[in-house]
Amino acid sequence: MNKKLKLWELDRVSEETFKAQKKFPVVVVLDSIRSLNNIGSFFRTCDAFNVEKMYLCGITATPPHRDINKTAIGATDSVSWEYTENIVELCTNLQREGYSVCTIEQTEKTTFLQNINSLPDEKFALVFGNEVDGVNQEVVDLSNHVIEIPQFGTKHSLNVSVCAGVVLWEFTKRFI
Repeated sequence: MNKKLKLWELDRVSEETFKAQKKFPVVVVLDSIRSLNNIGSFFRTCDAFNVEKMYLCGITATPPHRDINKTAIGATDSVSWEYTENIVELCTNLQREGYSVCTIEQTEKTTFLQNINSLPDEKFALVFGNEVDGVNQEVVDLSNHVIEIPQFGTKHSLNVSVCAGVVLWEFTKRFI
């Protein structure tokens, strides 16, 4: 028999310990995410994958908000975040700080997610785009890499928060 663990048996770190622990060299940038539930899911996923920081840009709503909190379940308190309106300026500044800007998008020239271990970079800024329009073309143009998740069905994309879970797990594996 394989007993399912209760929440108190999971041996998770406290919020205080989480905030103090060394983070993986990954930041997440949200480019005008519309859905408050998606934003909350990003917070929760960034907590799970020990992300350095989240940047909320453009029309992306910020905490506190009831609908963000509903899916974040407290991660808005554990994950470091900042709002900045101008995503192009943010990405340029992140590049100056040594981050490789990786847009998660479908373009003419991409690196498939399963091939990210070939990227020579050590610090990453992962940019996720609007649910309808994707990532701003200016950001795509200045990106160091465009990462694409291969898909084999009839739909053209995944929900952006589902996409984040898949992408962040692959990047996290580089550091564990």
